Formats: sequence, C-alpha cells, structure tokens
Amino acid sequence: AVHHPDPNPPALRTFAEQRPRELFPPYDLPGTTLFWEFCQEVIERWQLRNLVYPAQITEIEPLQHQNRQRFRLWLADGQSILTRRVVLAIAGGKPQIPTWVDQISSSYPTHALMHSEKIDLRTMHLAGEKILIIGSGLTSGHLAIGAIKRGAKVLMMARRKFYEKLFDAEPGWLGPKYLKGFYAEPSWDKRWQLIQSARNGGSLTPAVLNHLRRLEKEGSLTFYENCEVSQAQWRENHWQVSCHYPGVHDCVAHLGINRIWLCTGSTIDVRKWPLLKEIQTNYPTSIINGLPVLDSALRWPGCNLHIMGGAAALQLGPVARNLAGARMAGDRLVACL
Repeated sequence: AVHHPDPNPPALRTFAEQRPRELFPPYDLPGTTLFWEFCQEVIERWQLRNLVYPAQITEIEPLQHQNRQRFRLWLADGQSILTRRVVLAIAGGKPQIPTWVDQISSSYPTHALMHSEKIDLRTMHLAGEKILIIGSGLTSGHLAIGAIKRGAKVLMMARRKFYEKLFDAEPGWLGPKYLKGFYAEPSWDKRWQLIQSARNGGSLTPAVLNHLRRLEKEGSLTFYENCEVSQAQWRENHWQVSCHYPGVHDCVAHLGINRIWLCTGSTIDVRKWPLLKEIQTNYPTSIINGLPVLDSALRWPGCNLHIMGGAAALQLGPVARNLAGARMAGDRLVACL
C-alpha cells in the first residue's frame, strides 16, 4: 500500500479508509479498481492531466545552443523541441528468445509462436486449443489463467521448478537493509551480480500459484518442471515439440500443440537503444552487461540526460524497474533539479 505514485507514502491508505476490503493481505495490496481511482485522484490533485504531450521521439540530438548544452528532440512528424534536460523513463527491454526458435526450419503462422509482449488475450479465440507456455514468471501464470478462461488447455514448462515469492526481490531491497551495502559496493560488476541474484529469475505470487494448482487438479493445466525445449517443428496445423530429456520421458513430444507462448522475459542493453545513439557517441560511458554507469542523480556522465527504470539498476538496485524504484528515481531527480 505504500508503493504508488504519490510523494506521500500513507496517501493510498488514507484514500482507502472507507474501502478497507479493497486492501488485501498480507501487505495491504490494493485492488485494481482502488489503485486506478487513486492514481486518477493523484493526477487531478497535482494537475498533471494536461502535462502529457502525445508524440513519438525518433532522435535525441545533443547540441550547444547560445554556448549552453541543450537537446533537440526530433518528433515522428518532423517537428522538434529544444530542451535543457531529458529524463528517459522507458522500459527498453528486448525480448529474450530461446535459441531453439532460430533453428525452426519449417514456416509457421505468426500467431502460432509469440513472445508474451505481443500477446493480447482480448483479441484471441482459444477454445479447444492446446497452448505451451514457456517460463516460470508471473506473466506465464497470468497468461495461463487467461487462456484457460477462454477454453484452452495449457501446458506450462520451465527449466526450474515453479515457485512462489511475494515480491520479485526481497523487501529488504526496498530500504537500507540491503541497499546500504549495495550503495557501498564500488565494483559495478559486483553490483550487477547482486541484482541478478536478488531477482533470481521468474517466480509467481502465492495467490497465482495456488490458482494454477487448482486448475491443474481440474485437468485444464499441466506443469512440466525442470524441462526445456530442444526443438520444435510446425506440422500442417500444430507444433511437434521435443524436450532435452527424451530418454527420461516423452514429455510433450506426442502432443499436438496449437500455440507456443514465450514468457522468457527481456534484457536491457542501452547500447542498442536508438534514442541514445548520439548521446553515446558524444558522451561515452562505461556499460556493464547492457546497463550504463550513471552518476548519483541518474545522469548520463557529461550531460543533462537522466535515466530511470530498469536501465538505472546499477544505481538504484534490483527494484529499479517497479513502483518502488520509480519513487527512488523520482527522489534523486527532484533533489538534482
């Protein structure tokens, strides 16, 4: 309940005083409707509604204007904006695609193999279909539940066991308990390793995993744990999929699968961000496994371009990409401004 866009941590609890049933245990997690209405109230109270300018930026050009450093933001419609400071608050992750996908020799329809970021359940008719979902994170759980609601039978496969965690990183990463040591670590490589071990791949919330176990008992869901696809071939109207352990079990080899959904996450590599191309040329900085080394104000060294979100993880820690990380970034940016 304390993770939200308002600067005042208790603001959501105050907003929900007459609606206690919409805060769910064990950490007063707000329901979707409550959170949506609270965010709308924040937007109105801080008069933010008219501060959003809908446009697509195609290029950020660093330049000198009247002997001062500026940026020209080029828009998709050919116009441009001259600005003193830029904050990049974008996800910017590139989908991780397993190697076996590149080795598929047969052609197949685009809907038959999709990464989760391209899937919109609202547009899909799935009754009677068999869907293989790859990955053990919360996205795979949500898509499995949604597909079964639409009449599909789901197979969930992961290289590890499906396990539950309340948070994507331990609550200690939200405050000084773990962050104090993280901020004191001088090695950027070690910081990167700390982030990886704290996030530790995909996990499911207890509520979602319980829901999936119920669906398993009802016969609409099958788990394949410690299992990995070795190859897949499209045969007329279905996938034939082999796993890495054919001698141990047949697994999914004998099943005609209609769709494969990849819930395999994404990786951030700012070296491949088109918007940063000229910034990197003009202001080179160290990049650690795709993440930039920024200063304490999340500023790209040498210029007034700031980055928040997952790409600022070396400065903010493992929760950089979620609501708590957004608040941490906001605090640093406000202090700098």
